[in-house]
Amino acid sequence: MNTDKKNIGSLPHTNPITADTIVTALYRGVGDFRSAPVFGLFFGGIYAVGGLIILGALTVLGARWLIFPVAIGFPLIGPFVAAGLYEVSRQMEKDIQPTWKSVLTVVFQQQRRELGWMAFITLFVFWVWMYQARLLLAIFLGKTSFSTVPAFLTAVTTTPEGLAFLVVGTIVGLLLSLFLFSVSVISMPMLMDRNIDFVTAMITSIRTVVQNPVPMLGWGVVVTCLAVLAMLPFFLGIVLVLPILGHTTWHLYRAAVDESLA
Repeated sequence: MNTDKKNIGSLPHTNPITADTIVTALYRGVGDFRSAPVFGLFFGGIYAVGGLIILGALTVLGARWLIFPVAIGFPLIGPFVAAGLYEVSRQMEKDIQPTWKSVLTVVFQQQRRELGWMAFITLFVFWVWMYQARLLLAIFLGKTSFSTVPAFLTAVTTTPEGLAFLVVGTIVGLLLSLFLFSVSVISMPMLMDRNIDFVTAMITSIRTVVQNPVPMLGWGVVVTCLAVLAMLPFFLGIVLVLPILGHTTWHLYRAAVDESLA
């Protein structure tokens, strides 16, 4: 890993991204997972267990209705959890056999590097998502009483207020997801790979999305759909989906960003 002084404000050159680029990155991501499955299962398992703990806590606290906004917003923090997967792919790309010591050492070192700021941004957006879900619920369904998940589903799918809640909540959720995807899809692996500031990394990520809107947003839709579907059977599917998406994101970053400056 580069340990030189941060190159603040110098933007790297970004390459055109096509559907073929994403397919190739996905193919390599699957290959990385197959080559080092134990790391993928470990980090995917952490993500899945974290989700189950949150759902269990909501059940104990009697806030089962929050399960749905949590389940929808939980993939937002996936890129940060995948930091270890980026390091595994980085090492294998250099023909280095990943070890637990080498991978976890780099992951723990990120708390003293710029990736910590991206973690803050990711968690902040997740918090905003949860806050707006509660706010919209109070605005549209504040007078409706529901203590169970079936009662909540009935309220939001069979009443005008509930349908309005779904429409507005979906729009707000899409905007938050688009923002976080744009600032993180390239910046997360980039901060693992280079000693740069997080603002430069975010700008580079946004530039990549803006310059290649169709393939990049298409990839964002694929990531979202796979993550949501993988969480349906009690988060078990995420154990396999997260590592593949994490490794793929690394290779997408490597294809999108040159070592040279723009």
